[in-house]
Amino acid sequence: MATMRVLNIAGYKFITLSNLPQRQSVLLEKTTALELKGTILLTPEGININLAGIPHQLAEFVDFLRKDSLFSDMTFRETNSHFQPFQRMCVKIKKEVITLRQPDIRPENQTAPDISPTEFKKWLDEKRDITILDTRNDYEVKLGTFENAQHLDLEDFSEFPAAINQISREKPIVMFCTGGIRCEKAALVMLKAGYSNVYQLKGGILNYFAEVGAEHYEGECFVFDERITINANSIKENV
Repeated sequence: MATMRVLNIAGYKFITLSNLPQRQSVLLEKTTALELKGTILLTPEGININLAGIPHQLAEFVDFLRKDSLFSDMTFRETNSHFQPFQRMCVKIKKEVITLRQPDIRPENQTAPDISPTEFKKWLDEKRDITILDTRNDYEVKLGTFENAQHLDLEDFSEFPAAINQISREKPIVMFCTGGIRCEKAALVMLKAGYSNVYQLKGGILNYFAEVGAEHYEGECFVFDERITINANSIKENV
């Protein structure tokens, strides 16, 4: 018997959204009809999507989503698994895409410069004198991170603004997270605090794995589903 291939997609967009209950109903109806599982977060500041299912069903959902002009340019990170890593389908309404509790930090209006995985790897190959900053929580960091990365012993991302005084202002800072979403806010927090040379790894660890593999990364990457962790092979292999 052939092993089932389950495709997992993750994507987000910071954009002002209204009519959240109506959007919730439409998205839940569509994902349920396509037998998808996972979580969609709808907030006044944007959307965060993590879904898993059969590839053609996910493709149909993405086509459906992009018919809405607000989401026509959304992109997704893809990983593979041999099983369905979510138990149910949930579409939730929340206050923030990623909780920070600083309403003046709005990635829809401003973003920090990003650095591509290819360029970041080049910097690591060259052993540039930079601060590599892991913005994730401590339990995620323990399972894997980039070589020589600094982290802030966070139990929750909302602690990030109070912890950044540990970071040197003397070097360029390249920050990263799982898929890029936390860095959208974290980078703005640092710019607001007066850090001037701040970059965010485009697409996070997942995009780095997809584009350049696992070189300079130690361990695996924590994910918020029943897989617990993934590695570069989860992205590049055909299951």
